[in-house]
Amino acid sequence: MSEQQHTANLDPPTVPNVIAFLSSLLQRVAESNDLGLRFRPQRISAFHGLSPPTISVQSYLERIFKYANCSPSCFVVAYVYLDRFVQRQPLLAINSFNVHRLIISSVLVSVKFMDDM
Repeated sequence: MSEQQHTANLDPPTVPNVIAFLSSLLQRVAESNDLGLRFRPQRISAFHGLSPPTISVQSYLERIFKYANCSPSCFVVAYVYLDRFVQRQPLLAINSFNVHRLIISSVLVSVKFMDDM
């Protein structure tokens, strides 16, 4: 094996575009709902943290992709789960206090359904 082929095998996997798209979408939803915290009633749940995490949504999704070893389709299914959750629980909006915990929960369920053997 040539040196170039050897180093190519050691490079971290490239992050699929779906991660950037979903992170942008979820970040905008969270920021929008953060603005509405003062005006719309929202329920506090077990997913809420005391403060927003310091890691960005995009970095968090990239980290999950890197270490969880799940397929890009899992992230799409995870978003579908989040969307369905929000539709069924309108008072529990995605915001910066719960977005990370909701992401990891939905990805976990998605991986179990899509990739687990």
